[in-house]
Amino acid sequence: MGDMSFLTMFIWAFVFIAYLMVLFSIIGDLFRDHKMSGWAKAAWIFFLIIGFWITALIYLIVRGGGMAARQQAAMQEAQAQADAYIKQVAGESSHADEIAKAQALKDSGALTAAEFTALKKKILASK
Repeated sequence: MGDMSFLTMFIWAFVFIAYLMVLFSIIGDLFRDHKMSGWAKAAWIFFLIIGFWITALIYLIVRGGGMAARQQAAMQEAQAQADAYIKQVAGESSHADEIAKAQALKDSGALTAAEFTALKKKILASK
């Protein structure tokens, strides 16, 4: 390895990995920002490639606050989509839907009036 000690190599590896994390965060934020034009995004990426340290610092200073807001908005949107999917798959129904199904069973003769009333009370008490 020559003059480079293990500790020096470890420190440089740490710095490089930290830079990659910052770089990917910035690139992710660029593509998450729908208000910025494509040309502005291309310019930021060009300068990140050419002058990586100074451009990353400038980006974090200028647009750092917005990064957090865009990340939070993306997480909330993903959570809302996941919740909607779970509700769709689980077949979540309202009290009215369940009571309507019970009414249909009563009308078809599968349930008596007493059974319908008991089922209706159970539905209303359950949620």
